Amino acid sequence: MTSSNTIRQSFLNYFEQKAHTVAPSSSLIPFNDPTLLFTNAGMNQFKNIFLGNQTAPYNRAATSQKCMRVSGKHNDFKDVGHSSRHHTFFEMLGNFSFGDYFKKDAIHFAWELLTKVFNLDSKRLWVTVYKKDDDAFNIWHTQERIPAEKILRLGEADNFWAMGDTGPCGPCSELHYDLGRSPLKDHGECDLTCSCGRWVEVWNLVFMQYNRDPEGKMNPLPAPSIDTGMGFERITTILQNKTTTYDTDLFIPLINAVSEISDIKYGSDPSDDVSMKIIADHVRAATFVIGDGQYPGNDKRGYVLRKIMRRAIVHGKRLGIEDPFLYRISGTVVETMKAAYPELVQSRDTIARVIKQEEDSFAGTLGEGLKDFNDRAKNIKAMGSRTLPGEEAFFLYDTRGLPIEIIEDLAMENGLVVDEAGFTKALEKQQERSRRDYLSGKVNEQVAQSFFDGKTSFVGYGISGPVKATVRAIIVDGNRTDRIEAGKKGELILDATPFYAEAGGQVGDTGYLVKSEGSARVDNTAYQGTAIAHHVELEKGSLQSGDEVDAIVDLDNRYRTMKNHTATHLLQAALRKVLGDHVKQAGSLVSPDRLRFDFVHYAPLTMAEIRKIEDYVNECIWKNTDVVTTTMDLNSAMKSGAVALFGEKYQENVRVVEVPGFSKELCGGTHVTATGSIGLFKIISEGGISAGIRRIEALTGPAAFERFRSSERILDGLHTDHKVSRHEIDAFITKLQGNIRELQRQNLELKARSARANITDMLESARQIHGIRVLSAQVPSIDRAGLRNLADELKQKIGSGIVILGTDQEGKAALVVMVTGDISKKVPAGRIIKKIAHLVNGGGGGKPELAEAGGKDSTKLADAIEYGYSVVEEFMSGEC
Repeated sequence: MTSSNTIRQSFLNYFEQKAHTVAPSSSLIPFNDPTLLFTNAGMNQFKNIFLGNQTAPYNRAATSQKCMRVSGKHNDFKDVGHSSRHHTFFEMLGNFSFGDYFKKDAIHFAWELLTKVFNLDSKRLWVTVYKKDDDAFNIWHTQERIPAEKILRLGEADNFWAMGDTGPCGPCSELHYDLGRSPLKDHGECDLTCSCGRWVEVWNLVFMQYNRDPEGKMNPLPAPSIDTGMGFERITTILQNKTTTYDTDLFIPLINAVSEISDIKYGSDPSDDVSMKIIADHVRAATFVIGDGQYPGNDKRGYVLRKIMRRAIVHGKRLGIEDPFLYRISGTVVETMKAAYPELVQSRDTIARVIKQEEDSFAGTLGEGLKDFNDRAKNIKAMGSRTLPGEEAFFLYDTRGLPIEIIEDLAMENGLVVDEAGFTKALEKQQERSRRDYLSGKVNEQVAQSFFDGKTSFVGYGISGPVKATVRAIIVDGNRTDRIEAGKKGELILDATPFYAEAGGQVGDTGYLVKSEGSARVDNTAYQGTAIAHHVELEKGSLQSGDEVDAIVDLDNRYRTMKNHTATHLLQAALRKVLGDHVKQAGSLVSPDRLRFDFVHYAPLTMAEIRKIEDYVNECIWKNTDVVTTTMDLNSAMKSGAVALFGEKYQENVRVVEVPGFSKELCGGTHVTATGSIGLFKIISEGGISAGIRRIEALTGPAAFERFRSSERILDGLHTDHKVSRHEIDAFITKLQGNIRELQRQNLELKARSARANITDMLESARQIHGIRVLSAQVPSIDRAGLRNLADELKQKIGSGIVILGTDQEGKAALVVMVTGDISKKVPAGRIIKKIAHLVNGGGGGKPELAEAGGKDSTKLADAIEYGYSVVEEFMSGEC
């Protein structure tokens, strides 16, 4: 059998012999293309060449490109595992011509490779062309001698490709392979327009020869180009003579790993097979996405990755896998793919660590979510229904953290369907509530726009004093008025303003709007559509529409905000230097008193990393480098290497803020003119706010200096109160901590002794259930180790039976179950603890003889302990 590595390399070697440059795969994460979620086609890395925005370093190229299709029209997510050839992650083999060869050569290369190099039976290959593309038809028929009856003319939906509504486009031609029969039972004869699975689309050749203008007119391109794409997994399936892509050497090692972990043989049950395929596909996707620097999170790309991983975890649960397992299979992915992608080897440990962290994070949520779903499914079936209501699906999504795709999978397995319309309605309701909450206390954008038809010009860069402006609209209590009096609050809209409106994480400016007869304090400034609203309270006199005012920004606040904003850019650059290019912004707050920066990263920062980041930022500050701001078109900005925020909608012309040699970002905010103005930078906190998202808070300038001064006061206090010199403070604190630990140890030992003192009474309280001695009791607060030791001592004394103990640990419940070896197979400890843990809002697990659990609600501990007897009764009577 020809290996997949050989097939991939044969493709690249063929085109290299045809004077093509073999280009490496680009990243799955298109860092410089904020319009794209993931790389989803081989041509993505050549997009700017095809658009004419970049000169190609070569005229011919060939690639094996890593791709993901999980959103939009290119979305195979729901089909994965259920179909024979759909995947989230896949490779696309492609050859490209940038104004060099065209249809004749592209068609010849494709036919020669398939029939001469791959040795496919030409009788099984069929061709489609665009119905109006006589050139392609004739080339296939006369040059390659394909019988006319095996060349199908299809419409624009099937055989015409376009990059967008306007721009490069052209007809395409596809090659299909006939497997000979349909995989569907009793399926009759059909042609390649049938979707039964008999006909495999192998290769798509796009002939980029037109430029479609806004009026829809097709103008011939001066240099027509070629863009082709062949599904690597599909051609591998054909060449390895397999029925599905999952039977190839790309997937079998992964499926075998799942089979070994779950102890379920692949092929023994169709439902289990689907779960194994989903896990194999999804762990492949997660491994490559994380390897390319994207981690699970709540941003768009991070959420897609999280959704993929969680779906795999759920299917692992279906197979009876309780412990984290995906991270183990990621190592098999690396071993399978390292020949083509050796960079995976360097990232192996990081990939495993990130996946394990997400598995651990989702464990508690999943247990609660699955129980909730199962309860709802049971109730729905009991009522004779087969539909999970949209509101209930939304609760599982919003509160239980189950992605809708997982809910749909669970519903299907239980013979239910999800009310998608109801789910969408509930989701839109929540989004509307969030929007209303966000706008609470502000003027509704549409209302503001109706009050002021136009755009407020921002004239606030580089200001040093008052700016003259005219009042264009006044809004009080949501209603337009011509006048606002002293003591009233409202929103004023000017024709132009030096006040920066809240945007990009930077808070809105404050200050005053003043004229001789009136003065208004500006408490905040915010966009309302394209207008800028000044949230004011009139302090004296009155203001009315048409008044000319002095717009006076609080420059002290503005300057401190500028320091923090520029420092935020330096921080992001330093994070990428220290932690890696996967770091990207996930949120920010820039205010006069502090800065906050949320970013994608998989682990807490070490003190050494924090110090290194501070050093990088402060070194840049002390160099007093000029901060350069320029305006350019978006394409030029992206090509220059400027960092963009994914999902942000940018105008055609953008503002680029650069600290040469250190940082370059798209940003409309206000900044210092040179880094030295920041003065000083100090990180004051770092922590996780959700899985895969970290948060840093920091101070600059005077605030950072005051932080140091405060620390000095603390050190002075220690020196004065405890008569300890500065250089002895570390040793003094270490000694105090040691004393505290010793006292805590003694306290725990006393508690454990107290608990053991009651062993005799506890043993006397044991009950006989179907001939088995069962002791279930709550004990005074002790740590987990003490609880285990006490349970073990009771188990030894009980001889044969079951011990269930629980304790309150500062408001949280701790449970342990021990079962003697002679009955542990019949009444496993792990199954007992799962039954009782949910009563204390918790979960756990373990082995047949020992299991532990924790819970958030210790007030229900007594109920859980008593329920332990009922659980054993259920087991012994055969109800469990």
